[in-house]
Formats: sequence, C-alpha cells, structure tokens
Amino acid sequence: MSAFVTVPNSQKLPVTIITGFLGSGKTTLLNHILKNLEDFKVAVLVNEFGDINIDSQFLIAVEEDMIELTNGCICCTINNNLTDAVYRVLERRDSRRDGKAERIDYLVLETTGVADPLPITLTFLGTELRDLTQLDAIITVVDAETFDPDVHYGSDAALNQIIYGDIIVLNKTDQVSTSKIDEVEGYIHSLKEKARVLRSTYSQVPLSLILDVQLADTSIEQQESISSTPSSKHLQNDGFMAVSFKGDRPFAIKKFQQFLDYQLPDNVFRAKGILWFAESQKRHLFQLSGRRFTIDDSKWETAPKTELVLIGRKLDALSLIQTLNNCMTR
Repeated sequence: MSAFVTVPNSQKLPVTIITGFLGSGKTTLLNHILKNLEDFKVAVLVNEFGDINIDSQFLIAVEEDMIELTNGCICCTINNNLTDAVYRVLERRDSRRDGKAERIDYLVLETTGVADPLPITLTFLGTELRDLTQLDAIITVVDAETFDPDVHYGSDAALNQIIYGDIIVLNKTDQVSTSKIDEVEGYIHSLKEKARVLRSTYSQVPLSLILDVQLADTSIEQQESISSTPSSKHLQNDGFMAVSFKGDRPFAIKKFQQFLDYQLPDNVFRAKGILWFAESQKRHLFQLSGRRFTIDDSKWETAPKTELVLIGRKLDALSLIQTLNNCMTR
C-alpha cells in the first residue's frame, strides 16, 4: 500500500456509505444511484451478511470478485476485508488503460443490514485511506412500515445506523399512514435531534440531495477510539445470525406457501434468494422483509437450484433447514 501518497482534497475519491436495518431498501437505493448517474462513473462495494452472496444474482455479470456494468460502473465484493476492497478500487482508478487513467467519480459502499456503521466509518477516517478518500455522507435507510422501536432499542447496530447517519431516508412511506410516518420521524429525531430526513417510496430520492453533499461528521474520529478493522462483536451482542439453505431439488409451491404462512418464525426479519419450483420453468428471485415478500421471474442462466438466506435474531438453524427440506419435492 505504500505506493499511494497523500493527494489533494480535490483528487480524493468521494465515499458514500449506505446503511440501514434489514430489508429497509438499501439495495433499491443503490440501484437507483447506478441507474441515474448518467454523467458519473461509480464504484460500488457490497458485502451481504451470510455465506451466500445473493446480491450478485441481481446484477448483470460477475467476474471473480468484480462486476463491470454496461454504464461503466463497477461493483466489488468486500470479502471480509474492506480496506483491501477500497485499495482495489483505488488501484483500478490509478491504473492506465489506452494511455489514460480510468475514471471513477464516486465510491458507494452498501453495508449489511446488521452492520454498525461506526467501525466502517473509522476505516476511512482513522487509517491511511483518509489521505486517498473523502467521506461525503452516511445515508441510513429506514423502513417506515416495519420500523419497530423495540427492535431498534435492542440492537446497538440499528441504533448506531441512525445516530451516525448524516441523511436518513425514511422509505416505504406509501405503505403507512401519515401518523405512522410522523411517529417514526419523531423517534428518529429523539435519537438525533438535527437529523436530515428525506421521505421516499422505493428509495427514490434526488441524487443531488445525497451525493456530493459533504455532510460527513469527521469529528467521529476524535470522539471514538480508532479501529482499522470493522468489528462483528455487535452481531453477537444483538443475537443476529444468518441461516443459509441450498437445495438441489425443487420446492413444491404449495408447501413453500404453507411455510411462509404458518411455519416462518417471527424472529426472521429478512430473507432473500433464488427459488426453484417444480411447477415452474422460471428462475424466481425472492425477497422477504417482515411478512411482506415479492417473487420476480427470470430465465435460468445456470442449472436450476435453490439458494436462500434467512436473517434474524437467535434463529434455530437446524429447525429452519429441516422445514425447508420438507418443502422440496421427493
């Protein structure tokens, strides 16, 4: 890493961190940014909680740990080492192709739903990366529909997502009443009095309000002890875990529907994955947040299989896997 030297602020790579609780709409916001930054090139870092990288299934093409999009943007997986992933982007920006340095205008990092943004922030403020990058803002996405103060009070990570957020995107406001929106916004302001709150549906917010805004509170570095390695200790404290399921036989639609209706534990907050049904020749993209779920169809580009991740607190992994096994055809 010594090949890098301190660069002027005007040449530092701006960094935006997108955080938020499980199922709040972070990936939707990320896709919104990628689709609408017509004049800019963005590098994206993603790192889904769980050992199956389901998020890569929603992107166009994957080559090892980097995805190159048709609009010139690139996506990289963090692979448990954030600093190395950032340096890979910086090296790509510093490299020359056809005699010219590759242009990258922004770095956007999407955290997992149970990540504490503080150690991630300190990676940019308290290491050598502060000489090469400029933290622009921490954007926290909050689900207005499923927001539960009891869950947030019981989770250090969820609280810190709001406390350290420079911009709060209050999402899914079309799913709840105005009084519920006001209640959630009031709770946010009780945690952070001067929070900048943007109400949204489908994470649609003007990019001019969230990018190149220079809102990051760099005094965090002095307020907290510096750590260059993001800690996962809060995951153990909060009791969060991910259960991964892979199936080489198709689900029966009726059995899987019964699982969702009657057998899905209340402490599963989020689920996402690829589903294979015996009654369908399609590839099914499954997303669940709380008790709401969507299933979208696409064509199989690989051999059919099921890959599913369920995220929640203090889950009985063996019971969940057995129940899902029972949903498969014999």
